[in-house]
Amino acid sequence: MENELSTIFTHYNWLGSLLALAGIIVLTKFGKLLAFKVPALAQAKQLNREQDKLKLKKDKYPPMIKASQKVGLYCNLAFFLVILPFCITLDPQPLWMVPLHLLVVLMVYDFFYYLMHRFWFHGNGRMRQVHAVHHQARTPTYIDAHYVHPTETFLGLALFFATIIGMSLLLGPLHIVTVVILYTLYVQLNTINHTHVDLPYFPFKTLSWITAKHHRHHENMQMGNYATITLIYDKMFGTFE
Repeated sequence: MENELSTIFTHYNWLGSLLALAGIIVLTKFGKLLAFKVPALAQAKQLNREQDKLKLKKDKYPPMIKASQKVGLYCNLAFFLVILPFCITLDPQPLWMVPLHLLVVLMVYDFFYYLMHRFWFHGNGRMRQVHAVHHQARTPTYIDAHYVHPTETFLGLALFFATIIGMSLLLGPLHIVTVVILYTLYVQLNTINHTHVDLPYFPFKTLSWITAKHHRHHENMQMGNYATITLIYDKMFGTFE
């Protein structure tokens, strides 16, 4: 029994998890600082803030957002304290493994999210009613990325964390650099596609296209574009709108 516990804690990389959390915070803050130095993006941010203020005056927004963020906090605490330490490494790895692992984890996650989103969240059962809370936003802005039923918040995070567990078992522990970039991309992409961005010119045309496609999904519960990281699966399975 002592040997088993020793083996478990030998693989428990608490330092790697702590450093990854710090790296995610720094990368996120530094990235936003740089991004909003660009006048066009700063203007888009201000437009979203103005719309968000109006939405937050509605009685339904603050309690739902608070409940969702509370669930998100608990899930992330469990992830960084219990799950990630077993899935991360500080050992040197070839540079090519970082983009490869990023691509594999994100694509695997998005495939299963596509299935969950299309057939469960937009099905005919209880989860359709849960997901309908998020779909109350017909023209999403930044705050609507957080206006999600807490059950949906839990399921989305659980799927992402489960993907990391599964891929670390198949590929080996993920390098800390991979984890930092992976988590930051996951959060930011899921946030950005809800923002209001109308910059249909270089170099922001792709950003505007991404947000427009997700806004199309929000128009009603019958629309496609079910994937959240990329629209490749929607194109593959005929649900691209």
